Amino acid sequence: MKHIPYQQAEQALQLVKSGDRVFIHGSAATPRVLFNKLLDRAGELTDVELTSISTYGDIDWNRPEVLNSFSLNSLFVSGNVREWANGSHGNYVPVFLSEIPGLFREGILPLDVAIVHVSPPDQHGYCTLGTSVDAALSAVRNAPIVIAQVNPRMPRVLGDGIIHYSQFTAMVEVDSPLPEVDYSTGADAVAERIGTHVAGLIEDGSTLQMGIGSIPDAVLKQLTGHRSLGIHTEMFSDGLVPLVQKGVVTNEFKKVRPGKIVSSFILGTQKVYDFVHDNPYVSCMDVAFVNDSDIIRRNPKVIAINSAIEIDLTGQICADSIGIYQYSGIGGQMDFMRGASLSEGGKPIIAMPSTTKKGISRIVPFLKQGAGVVTTRGHVHYVVTEYGVVNLYGRNMDQRARLLISIAHPDHREALEQAYHERFGKLYREVR
Repeated sequence: MKHIPYQQAEQALQLVKSGDRVFIHGSAATPRVLFNKLLDRAGELTDVELTSISTYGDIDWNRPEVLNSFSLNSLFVSGNVREWANGSHGNYVPVFLSEIPGLFREGILPLDVAIVHVSPPDQHGYCTLGTSVDAALSAVRNAPIVIAQVNPRMPRVLGDGIIHYSQFTAMVEVDSPLPEVDYSTGADAVAERIGTHVAGLIEDGSTLQMGIGSIPDAVLKQLTGHRSLGIHTEMFSDGLVPLVQKGVVTNEFKKVRPGKIVSSFILGTQKVYDFVHDNPYVSCMDVAFVNDSDIIRRNPKVIAINSAIEIDLTGQICADSIGIYQYSGIGGQMDFMRGASLSEGGKPIIAMPSTTKKGISRIVPFLKQGAGVVTTRGHVHYVVTEYGVVNLYGRNMDQRARLLISIAHPDHREALEQAYHERFGKLYREVR
């Protein structure tokens, strides 16, 4: 392989011009060094729009000069830029994760520059998009300028994200650790009880999708006695690794990419980054494929495990906002909820604690004013809290309310009962 023409970060970032829309690679692949050095051009650049799915690590954005030069148009709001996305120089695009690649490809959100974080070229000159293929592959294919942060610590992850270095406009060599998230540290007795309830819904031979957080991790810990599980998921973390090592996950009954773990991105600690490195058992793929409901439904017994911020008594699920405050994003919840419901033997599951950390009920009479409905009441099936499991599918409004109250925190059931009678009792008296 010929000599790689690496550049200094400052030189490569001169490719970004005022008025550009710039894609920033996300999750564990957030190119923090290049991202922060780009923001250091504040005052020199004007009207630069940054777009990303989610970013991790320390991003030095909260400076007046940065906000005057850059705006954030987020496709999924993460904690390190949450205030930016909700401020006067930020915004949010509500979109299914599966459809984000199409925004770039079809010119609905045309890109001028993509900044990505990749593994070093192999002997043939091929890098990988590492831990996050998701929408980054579409960004690379559709942005006329691609700047790569090349990191020896980025695992070489097989699948769709294999890119020859000649496709990059500029390459910057950076030796920097990946951001790590340990979901097991957030587990508590409530998460463990929820994990036990959800595990009881999972049959041998099921295909799993896990969302982000301590609850999916708690579910995985309860599956050591299961057999022949498959993985087709938007993302996975450390909790999956022991199940692979113990032979619980075999992927033998999957119809889509049998014998392989299929994911769109990986986020966790160094343990899972080491696991996915050059591992032919893992296929990290374009999210337009992974999260396609028609693809998902082809697998048997798809179990989709997702969470919610709140759910009203009719089953409407808010998972992305607290009132008008944008907390996260639509992401892939609906992609997998729908795919699981259409899968033979599939079970779409919303699993959440009955209350917030402040003791506020997550099961509510009405969603907060301005809250976004991510999963409609027509799509919701199983709802799980630490107090049990209910299935709302095929239930009328009255039945749904009663079922949800039965798994609410005992401290809030009386108030919910009163709200139920005020809403449904009055309605039925008027109808009759």
